[in-house]
Amino acid sequence: MAEKRQPPRGLLRLLLRAPIWFYRLRLGWLLGGRFLLLLHTGRRTGLRRQAVLEVVDYDPAADVYIVAVGFGRRSDWYQNIRVRPQVVLQVGRRRVAAIAHPLDPAAGGAVMAGYARRYPLAARLLTRLLGHDVDGSPDSYRRLGEESIPFVSLAVDFSLDPADWPDRKKAGKSAVADHPAGGERKGGRRRTFTIVCPL
Repeated sequence: MAEKRQPPRGLLRLLLRAPIWFYRLRLGWLLGGRFLLLLHTGRRTGLRRQAVLEVVDYDPAADVYIVAVGFGRRSDWYQNIRVRPQVVLQVGRRRVAAIAHPLDPAAGGAVMAGYARRYPLAARLLTRLLGHDVDGSPDSYRRLGEESIPFVSLAVDFSLDPADWPDRKKAGKSAVADHPAGGERKGGRRRTFTIVCPL
């Protein structure tokens, strides 16, 4: 199955932008633990970027969050964390530093299958929204996670201080990209998107 890279447009794009306003208005806690605000660093500009993502899974023992790259490996936030894996997360009222690490295909398949088992209706709706065809079987969701939807682990790292990231002199308020893609800009135009709510 090929990755789906078409960015959201129109009303869908507006809806996917909406969650970031909760964090801008200091109301991120209303989204609980199902979503997180990912603060990452632009791979070219070195400036901070933001993306709101659904928490696909969370391991409290290891303190690791799992998120999906809904629109594939060309999504800018994903490319950014591949170059600069040090990130900051806000989950509810919790704000911590973390290290981002892409999962291998086998692990991604297991995560996708587990998500579909826990949230079968959401899995069907969201995969359809992303343009993927699945027959609803565990194997079809597993293949989807192995071949088409990458996943990223965000491991909390208490040796890093979230207050020290990013360099505020280089990334002041005007430098923050408050959009769901959390992506780089080129020529004043946003290049790619990632899904905010799905997966």
